[in-house]
Amino acid sequence: MKKKVIIFIIGGILVFLLAALVLFDFNKEKEEGENLTEITLAEVTHSIFYAPQYVAIEEGYFEEVGIDVELILTSGADKVTAAVLSGDADIGFCGSEGTIYVYNGGEKDYLKTFAQLTQKDGSFLVSREKIEDFSLEDLEGKTVLGGRAGGMPEMTLEYALKQNGIDPEKDVEIDTSIDFAAMGGAFIGGQGDFVTLFEPNALELEKEGYGYVVASVGELGGVVPYTSYSARISFIEENEELIENFTKAIQKGIDYVHNHTDEEVAKAIVDQFPDTSIEDIAKVVKRYRDIDAWPKTTEFSEDSFNHLQDIMIDYGAITEKVPYDELMYRG
Repeated sequence: MKKKVIIFIIGGILVFLLAALVLFDFNKEKEEGENLTEITLAEVTHSIFYAPQYVAIEEGYFEEVGIDVELILTSGADKVTAAVLSGDADIGFCGSEGTIYVYNGGEKDYLKTFAQLTQKDGSFLVSREKIEDFSLEDLEGKTVLGGRAGGMPEMTLEYALKQNGIDPEKDVEIDTSIDFAAMGGAFIGGQGDFVTLFEPNALELEKEGYGYVVASVGELGGVVPYTSYSARISFIEENEELIENFTKAIQKGIDYVHNHTDEEVAKAIVDQFPDTSIEDIAKVVKRYRDIDAWPKTTEFSEDSFNHLQDIMIDYGAITEKVPYDELMYRG
């Protein structure tokens, strides 16, 4: 009888201790969560091209510096900058050309860039037909679904064509009427001879037998501060420590990608792409690694910023360059 009582008492104590431990962990997690600063980050598209950003999210680098990121998809750089200007997003992630357009539009509380994530165009040129030894001359007389007029993928493509003696207005028909997110579907539906797509869309289209990846637009266009993080001047001034910590988290994501294998990166970000296998993510990571898509640091040079503006001037999107220091925040 005494044994049963003792066992009952010990059991009760263990249940109490277990419940207390669970409650302690819950309160600890709640307290840690309450200490995080919540920010809304608007991204221009959801692509493996942005692997370092997703590594920072999945590996907890943002939480380490006290930031809770709510990631929202806002297709198109124009829509990203609009979301930031309206206050729907705290930080925008899109092509650096977006900040130039806002600045030239006369906005007083304009956007400043504080970190870059990629240094090449992330789109790949997909052909409807298989082409051995592809060259840009193969585009002559063809129709290319190029993306939004004035967007970086389309401007970079036109720049690369001109650099190779091809007139994008006379020699090639570039269709800019289709929304960025709908280009893959339009191509599958029979529009165009070629299409420019980000990953994993290009690989998925290739696997389904609708086309063949023949070139990297990024490799053709050279080094530019392609996608970067920006915020309103007022937000940056009021949150300098947050901006610094956000940048630290992104830098850790960049370091991870450079210091880990394609497969390790794929495993780290697979939850961001639940419909894509680890094997396919690893293939795409390799494609971007092969074109040196990711910089070593979040800081980008004045030379690369000027090259971006050279592309925009060549396209006719702007007539003169904006001073580097006007649009860069360096802490």
